[in-house]
Amino acid sequence: MKVVLQAIIGSISIHVIYLVVMMLVGYIKTKNYKPDIESAWDKVETLQNEVVFVGVTPPHFNVLSFLGLSVICGIVILSYEKLMN
Repeated sequence: MKVVLQAIIGSISIHVIYLVVMMLVGYIKTKNYKPDIESAWDKVETLQNEVVFVGVTPPHFNVLSFLGLSVICGIVILSYEKLMN
């Protein structure tokens, strides 16, 4: 049971680290963005009237990602324990 708990904690921590890193990358890219207004006039196009929302990940993907990473963490923990003993 100890290995299962450690694997779940490892999976949660890896997911949190991934989320924080992605937010930091987005923040840094947003802060450093400098639009080139002069060359934008050369690429004038008509604007669209509709907005399309795509790219939404299904909710079961998050559960599968969490479970898969928990299994991988469990395998790594068990392998590490066997190597040390």
